[in-house]
Amino acid sequence: MTFAATILTLYPEMFPGALGVSLAGRALAEGAWSLETVQIRDFAADKHRTVDDTPAGGGAGMVLKANVLAAAIDHGRSLQPECPVLAMTPRGEPITQERIRELAAGPGVTILCGRFEGFDERIFEGRGVEEVSLADIVLSGGEPAALAILDACIRLLPGVMGAASSGAEESFEEGLLEYPQYTRPVEWEGRTIPEVLRSGDHAKIAAWRKAMSESDTRLRRPDLWERHGGARDRSASGARND
Repeated sequence: MTFAATILTLYPEMFPGALGVSLAGRALAEGAWSLETVQIRDFAADKHRTVDDTPAGGGAGMVLKANVLAAAIDHGRSLQPECPVLAMTPRGEPITQERIRELAAGPGVTILCGRFEGFDERIFEGRGVEEVSLADIVLSGGEPAALAILDACIRLLPGVMGAASSGAEESFEEGLLEYPQYTRPVEWEGRTIPEVLRSGDHAKIAAWRKAMSESDTRLRRPDLWERHGGARDRSASGARND
């Protein structure tokens, strides 16, 4: 089954961009996923193809119009009726690796890319669009975020990564950051690869990696560690004990 990506954007020339090279590019050429861009401006009704207007209540910038967005979304859904529609917005729910896995396991995704001050709020309820944020940052538009989300999905598609286990032991896959990685030379600028990784003892190596993953997550991402601990407690007792 081909994973179908549809992008609703004012800048279709930004795609496939980086997704046209490396693993994603090869997968695109081999038909593991497909890409279609839809120009939002094509759904403007006036002769000037106007897609935005001033904010109701006043304020700086411009807002993408609900009627234009609705027509573009309807068209996108007609192309891929079974695919969820995501809108890239800093006000959205932060995307997670769990959600990425869900998307990658499905038929594809339609992504609405914003510009200016964002979307007319009525579009989310009116068209059942999922609001998604890439991170706690503000970009000039949703296109770079859409590229990142597609890259995260595409690499999980069957056959895209060389080894089936390549995606299993990575940051966020088990709710933790990935353990530190090393390669040759054994010594570099006076720093050496940890001895356990040179021991050949696979059990010790696995235990070291697990311990480092937990330690780094606890120190660097206490929010992830808290969620990881909560999930572990719930799986052990059925309910979290605080």
